[in-house]
Amino acid sequence: MSPETDVRPVCTNRKARYLYFILETVEAGIALVGSEVKSLRAGAANIRDSYASVERGEVFLHHMHISPYEQATHFGHDPLRTRKLLLNRSEIRRLTGKVNERGLTVVPLSVYFKGKHAKVELALVKGKKQYDKRAAIARREQDREIQRAVKGRGHVE
Repeated sequence: MSPETDVRPVCTNRKARYLYFILETVEAGIALVGSEVKSLRAGAANIRDSYASVERGEVFLHHMHISPYEQATHFGHDPLRTRKLLLNRSEIRRLTGKVNERGLTVVPLSVYFKGKHAKVELALVKGKKQYDKRAAIARREQDREIQRAVKGRGHVE
């Protein structure tokens, strides 16, 4: 496998797929300090309550928790600091327009290493209503029942 295609997941935001309709996704780099990279490689990150915002023409990731690295000096990083995301100017303009125009939100879906670079998969999302969530749960349960029925028929004794 070449280094460009080597993707190692660190953490995912499973709750985002339940809470939001995902309209489109974008891959962005993350500006990190050394101890944060070490902690990410160890898998010590959480993006459950995080979101991205556009401020002064730059995109920032808020409330992403990266645990302090144990072997780092006492000058370690702040676990909840705001981190800058690395995107092209055209991507930033497009995200800004959609967020301002339609009232959408930008939420991280996953953090992973692509080669040696830390990346975050951002999603442009629209919030689900309570009845949408119930419908999604009902659909999932129906799919499970169908899978069980199909699986049960496959066995002939």
